[in-house]
Amino acid sequence: MTPFAPASGPVNVTVTRRLPASAERVFDAWLTPESARQWLFATPGGQMVRAEIEPRIGGEFCLVARRGGVDVAHVGLWLDLTRPSQLVFSFGVPAVSGTFTPVTVDIAPLPDGCEITLLHEGVPAELADRTQAGWAATLERLETTVFAVK
Repeated sequence: MTPFAPASGPVNVTVTRRLPASAERVFDAWLTPESARQWLFATPGGQMVRAEIEPRIGGEFCLVARRGGVDVAHVGLWLDLTRPSQLVFSFGVPAVSGTFTPVTVDIAPLPDGCEITLLHEGVPAELADRTQAGWAATLERLETTVFAVK
């Protein structure tokens, strides 16, 4: 007899990163299309073909990345915008799932920049590792593209 293993439910994914920029600059980088198109959902070898952001509670965002000739939309709705310390949004990738899950970005000021703690709730367990890696790479791109020391 084979033991029954119940399916895992949704999990929460947390990623933390320190950045050499003020909390205000980091907050604004999430809400400015010109900035966001450089790092938010961008990938090496991909091309950001659309970046629309309505920076207000209830406003929508849509960033479309072309990867291998396929357009992938990343969409959501801003649920809370508390400048410069927190952004909360619903998030979905319709090509992957019709489900939208909440993401909270906390931005804490530090003497030499800030620390971002990103919490993505309700991630399907089978996508947890991929989601963790994706958000970690996204925050790394934020630092290397927007706040790189020149």
